[in-house]
Amino acid sequence: MNGLKKFFTSKFFIVSLAVAVLVSIVPSVLYFMGQGDYVKATVQLLATPFQWCFTKVGEGIDGYVVYFRRMSGLFEENRELKTELEENREKVYDAELVREENEFLRKYLGIKAEHSDFTFQDASVIGRESTNYRTEYTLSKGSMHGIEKNMPVITSDGLVGYVTEVGPTYCRAVPVTENAKSVGAYIERSGTLGVVEGSYSLSFGHLCLMSYIDPESDIRVGDVVTTSGVGSIYPRGLDIGVITEVGIDEGTRTLIATVKPFADFDNISRVMIVTSYELYSE
Repeated sequence: MNGLKKFFTSKFFIVSLAVAVLVSIVPSVLYFMGQGDYVKATVQLLATPFQWCFTKVGEGIDGYVVYFRRMSGLFEENRELKTELEENREKVYDAELVREENEFLRKYLGIKAEHSDFTFQDASVIGRESTNYRTEYTLSKGSMHGIEKNMPVITSDGLVGYVTEVGPTYCRAVPVTENAKSVGAYIERSGTLGVVEGSYSLSFGHLCLMSYIDPESDIRVGDVVTTSGVGSIYPRGLDIGVITEVGIDEGTRTLIATVKPFADFDNISRVMIVTSYELYSE
């Protein structure tokens, strides 16, 4: 009770009460005295701060509405741009596939023109297995497509290897760098003959060895080695690779040479299987 008494007798309460009375009475007195304009002016004066606040609040709300509308528009534009970008990526991808297909066909036709006696079956590389002892490719064509064991496998760059296993719709092939079947080979520049075969120590660098070369033969680094068509499963005239090093076999006292194949064994995606060809006879 004492607290309420102190409040009602405090200066703050008395001043607030006086102001409230004046605000209530003065406009009425002025109005009855014919001073309505003053009343309006007073009310306008008192209302101005509130009108300013309401205006700013309204402007703020309008600003947020415009902001959210713009953001919504930006999100929609961003979605459309992403869709357009994805469509363009698909077009570029399709164009790249067409370009690769055309390039493959162009090279295929080039080889066909060069080796008119060859019959080919094109295939895709659908699997690749590589261990410490052997590398093997799985190809997309099999016995249903006329594929048989020991058929040569090539690319437009050169010899890859030969078919080792055949299923109805697939086959497997090993590269010439594996220590498997040897390849009768010769150097066209000098007519030098030899045998190209895989070597375990060289296979890790995708290299192979040309051996049984007459010690009096003229062979040089940079010479191109091709298949001779003699004593092997490969037809004559397929590019194998280029000689990178020449040495002597201490056991046989014949020349040996390291050969780097033209085929890119790490990036083979499509090949041609030679299903038939004319046998070479000396």
